Amino acid sequence: MVKKKVSTDGTNVRDKKMMIEPKNKDIPIRTQCQLVGLNRSSYYHIPVVKEYDDKLIDEILKIQEDTPFYGYRKVTKLLQKREFNVGKKEVKKLRKMLNLKTIYRAPKTTNRDHSHKIYPYLLRELEINRVNQVWSTDITYIPTGKGFIYLTAVIDWYSKKILSYRVSNSMDKSFCIEVLNEALSLYPKPEIFNTDQGSQYTSQEFTGILKQNQIKISMDGKGRATDNIAIERFWRSIKYEELYINEYKDVKEIKKAIAEYMEFYNKRRLHSTLDYDTPDEVYYQDLAKQKEELMAHDFKRLSV
Repeated sequence: MVKKKVSTDGTNVRDKKMMIEPKNKDIPIRTQCQLVGLNRSSYYHIPVVKEYDDKLIDEILKIQEDTPFYGYRKVTKLLQKREFNVGKKEVKKLRKMLNLKTIYRAPKTTNRDHSHKIYPYLLRELEINRVNQVWSTDITYIPTGKGFIYLTAVIDWYSKKILSYRVSNSMDKSFCIEVLNEALSLYPKPEIFNTDQGSQYTSQEFTGILKQNQIKISMDGKGRATDNIAIERFWRSIKYEELYINEYKDVKEIKKAIAEYMEFYNKRRLHSTLDYDTPDEVYYQDLAKQKEELMAHDFKRLSV
């Protein structure tokens, strides 16, 4: 006579289902269900999991990126205005699943100075096919328990490599200039440098460095974040892969996390748009290719 393996008093359905051994040839599943006090239909029941529309989830993530200070009610209203058939309960549930939390109102990171010259946008319909062809920069905010800190970075558009970055308690132009100078000191200069129309970037100090290095200046159209899409996508990556999903006790911990993520992003993070290579792999492979082509060109020219 077969004895029950475990007393089933107070045992829930999930635990009872785990007691069943489907590969046990000596005891049929029906008998095992009887022994643990489980209805056979409950064992075979597969709960229906609602498959949420990817577009809806993407839209919720975009709203969180643009307005992280919106709660689920405002997010619901915004989704409805964008023709998504969704209710507050569902949005609240999805936000919880995605671990999205309402945070402080976002500070404005772009303040235009109308006395500064605005340069045209040079990237429209431009084929970007090599490293150091186009770099760009931007500023994003990071909420802390006591307000905000600011992160700026320089990115190479072709390889997606972060060339330099800085964290600051303010958005003054000095930390934007520092990150530009660092990138120029570490890597061959780009042909084009793209920014938004913020006063940090239209200042004579910032544009003067680009002019001294004979780098073409490109600026986004007013309010068009997609004009600087490479850095915008990076902000989304670092926020949703690191900053928004972890908690930090102080700014020192945040800075440490940013440094570790930068290392991971450049050296180990695979990109589908890079044929699943890392930014470092693409950057240095293409740089080596350019050097070989230049040497071959010089050799051919000298041999003529």
